Amino acid sequence: MDNVIIPDNQIELTVKRQAEKYIQRAKTREQYRNVVRAGIAQWIEKFQAGEIKIETVSDLRELIEMDLYLEEK
Repeated sequence: MDNVIIPDNQIELTVKRQAEKYIQRAKTREQYRNVVRAGIAQWIEKFQAGEIKIETVSDLRELIEMDLYLEEK
C-alpha cells in the first residue's frame, strides 16, 4: 500500500476552504435578501396605489417570511 503524505498545512487549507464557502453563502444570501426586499417594496408601493387589495396579503407575508428566514441563516 502506498504511504499517504498529509501536507503540514492541511488544517489551514481546510479552514480556508470552509471560510470561503461561508463567505460565498453569505454573499448569496444577501443577494436573495435584496431581491426579497425589492419585492416587499414593490408590493407596498402597489398596495399604497390601490393596485393590491387586502385579500392578496399572502404574497407579502411570504416575502416577509423569506426575508426573516434569510436573516436568521
